[in-house]
Amino acid sequence: MNASDRTPADLLRSALAADPARPLVTFYDDATGERVELSVATFANWVAKTANLLQGELSAAPGDRLALLLPAHWQTAVWLLACSSVGVVVEAGGDPADADVVVAGPETLEAGLACSGERIALSLAPLGRRFPAPPAGYADYAVEVPSQGDRFAPFVPVDPEAPALVVDGTERSGTQLVDQARLDAAALGLAPGSRLLTGLGYDGWEGLSTGLYAPLAAGASVVLCRNLDTLGAEGLEKRVESERVTHTAL
Repeated sequence: MNASDRTPADLLRSALAADPARPLVTFYDDATGERVELSVATFANWVAKTANLLQGELSAAPGDRLALLLPAHWQTAVWLLACSSVGVVVEAGGDPADADVVVAGPETLEAGLACSGERIALSLAPLGRRFPAPPAGYADYAVEVPSQGDRFAPFVPVDPEAPALVVDGTERSGTQLVDQARLDAAALGLAPGSRLLTGLGYDGWEGLSTGLYAPLAAGASVVLCRNLDTLGAEGLEKRVESERVTHTAL
């Protein structure tokens, strides 16, 4: 990636310019059997649509706080990069009562109702399916996002030195986040073309870094596994082989 990249959104733009067709995120849910592979271009398209939803429909602006109440999932990764694109501060597992926007999954809908601002719900069902009916108090992401534009431009330039992410009680700016992701990538031995498999959650920095930021910073890709503990040793060995995994973080 370019040395001048100072936010996660910058890293994604560089990845898109370098090789849009290469895999970026391969997601498994071993409780449902779901497998989704997103190229850099496909992932970036989801990010652009979600950023347009944030900025246009939800009126989110730089400095607003978003409580992200989602597990490790490819759509969670999309929201993380969309927030970076707009300048919205992500609070991983944050208090909805203190947030301007909350994004919740099926298991966190009740908690998310504490947010007095905008509320978005994700079914996290295979193929990104919508809820049978939108949960009370929420807009359904799968209903709202398809009509959004495929290109995104922020109304206000994002300040790389402004807060971008709060996790584990630590607040990081875009620049600090990218710098740490680069350090983590080096510590993991990641390089362009590496394939990192991880079963860690998105509730802490280690999981967020291995599951998105470090591979993105290194020009690598991630095999993101939810409910990996149900797979078993033999199944894991087969996945490592079939996905051409070069590094693991379990």
